[in-house]
Amino acid sequence: QVQLTESGGGSVQAGESLRLTCAASGYANRAYYMGWFRQAPGKEREAVATIDSDGRGHYTDSVKGRFTISKDAGSGTLFLQMDNLKPEDTGMYYCAAEPGLYATMWAARFSSWGRGTQVTVSS
Repeated sequence: QVQLTESGGGSVQAGESLRLTCAASGYANRAYYMGWFRQAPGKEREAVATIDSDGRGHYTDSVKGRFTISKDAGSGTLFLQMDNLKPEDTGMYYCAAEPGLYATMWAARFSSWGRGTQVTVSS
């Protein structure tokens, strides 16, 4: 079981940037895929970006060109650079991980979750 702790959320104005960090511990090996998910009030949890064990990233359409997912292979730390934030990006952001090579965008496939960090974007 991987332990995950998110940080870096906050309240910003539209057009500003934030960088989220997910500190990871408890990896048995390097073969984990990871991702960032978010949930807004009244909406289902959705994938924002996921990353394969080899570093290939995947993005939901609404954040393409604005968000970048990356990881440090040695430490397992996951990052999400969020540029040009919009009010619709508001939500609780969660880091997740699952043993395997290729990331899915389906939240149910991830077994390890952080507690979340809040992102609020005002117009």
